[in-house]
Amino acid sequence: MATKTLIEAIREAMDEELENDPRVFITGEDVGPRGGVFRATMGLIEKHGPERVVDSPLAELSIIAIGIGAAMADLRPICEIQFADFIHPAMNQIMNEAAKMYYRSNGTWTVPMTIRAPYGGGISGGLYHSQSLEALFAHCPGLKIVIPSTPYDAKGLLKSAIRDPNPVLFFEAKKGYRAIKGEVPDGDYTVPIGPVNVRRAGDDVTIYAYGMMAHYAVEAANMVAEQDGIAAEVVDVRTILPVDREGILESFKKTGKALIIYEDNLTMGYGAEVAAILSDEGFEYMDGPIRRLAGPDVPSVPYSHPVQEAFMPSPKKIADAIREIAEY
Repeated sequence: MATKTLIEAIREAMDEELENDPRVFITGEDVGPRGGVFRATMGLIEKHGPERVVDSPLAELSIIAIGIGAAMADLRPICEIQFADFIHPAMNQIMNEAAKMYYRSNGTWTVPMTIRAPYGGGISGGLYHSQSLEALFAHCPGLKIVIPSTPYDAKGLLKSAIRDPNPVLFFEAKKGYRAIKGEVPDGDYTVPIGPVNVRRAGDDVTIYAYGMMAHYAVEAANMVAEQDGIAAEVVDVRTILPVDREGILESFKKTGKALIIYEDNLTMGYGAEVAAILSDEGFEYMDGPIRRLAGPDVPSVPYSHPVQEAFMPSPKKIADAIREIAEY
């Protein structure tokens, strides 16, 4: 057991899977000697060779298309998209090919591929390096979508994604790459794709979040516990597709109050689905309004630090929202 950053846990998962399964390979822009723009694959080409860690052209469509073909030939590709913002040229391959292959072939073909992409704001990346796109893909049955918030989950969930027979989108909160640290066991283990994780227990209000926002939610919950005596429960929705409806409802049955956090635009963001589950299936437990805290409905996260901070939820904003909901 050792303390690792989020990106160290991700690199360790890929390293071990490359070591343990000869079918696994990585491809993407600058994943080779450079180690990726965030150094997620640093050192892997030296250890595993250029046939297992393959630099690609600047062509997201081709990266994903190659991954689909390789997966259908019984390989296990890990396709890296440098920033989630650049994934749009490959949406046809992801949503019309990878996601539908098993269904359209009546189970004859599977697409066991993993698509890694750093998402979200907080690093002054501007409009084209800060987007949160999970809600676009969450509307597409046939995909699995994972967004870890701890190094432990990042390693275990990435291993599960690589071994899964279905296409998995693995979004990584780039602001948390080196800011989030936690204990990670040595050696092989997996975390199941699907179930939510209760990061912090409480009985006054439930906070639902994932990725960087789950990390902030724990910080905010600790803040209001110390300052206000409010016991907030933090439910980490670390898999957003498939949806763990039972896990989402379980906490709401206890608290009756909900705050849903995400850094995407408010309107039609993934938190709206969580709110719908709570109102449709948990109405009898409701003891207050179901609230969302998210980014404003502007095209993307601005470059300017002050305006970026105004866009994104923060521990202080989350704490203030918890206090407001707890008063009901």
